[in-house]
Amino acid sequence: MPLLLPLRTAALLTSLAAVGLLSACTTVSRFMSDGLTQVITPYRIEIVQGNVITSEQIALIKPGRSRAEVRDALGSPLIADPFHAQRWDYVFTLRRPGTEVQKRTVVVFFDGDVVKSVEAAELPSEREFIASITRARAEESTRKLSLTDEERAALPLPATPAASAVAGETASRRSYPPLEAL
Repeated sequence: MPLLLPLRTAALLTSLAAVGLLSACTTVSRFMSDGLTQVITPYRIEIVQGNVITSEQIALIKPGRSRAEVRDALGSPLIADPFHAQRWDYVFTLRRPGTEVQKRTVVVFFDGDVVKSVEAAELPSEREFIASITRARAEESTRKLSLTDEERAALPLPATPAASAVAGETASRRSYPPLEAL
């Protein structure tokens, strides 16, 4: 009989601990589904596809240019369909988290081996494109690089030479153990 009482107590404590752990699991799962997912967001990569074509590049493509000249100026087409050999499609898309998707399409039509016409929506210049993909840092624009005269006047005065000499005397009186054994 004396051995039975500690076994019952141990079993009771074990079951209470299991119930406590299970109730903690529901609390943690509720926190994970409600609070944590609002704070932590998954990483989303930037997806860049196709050829970046600027207004300066498209200005080089005029009727009468050869396919080789178009390839030199714009790069290889993203879509060169064998069923539509007289057409090259240049498509550019940029997907970034928190911004609108940029999508531009340029279609070059050929008559044989020479350019017949070019269809393109309004394309940005190189500077405009770089400005659209560059992320400005907020701290750089608000960083203060110099003090005003009032701020300089509010700074504490440097220590006097007499005070630093007294500090030097106390420092020379201190004895430190050597770094390495002799």
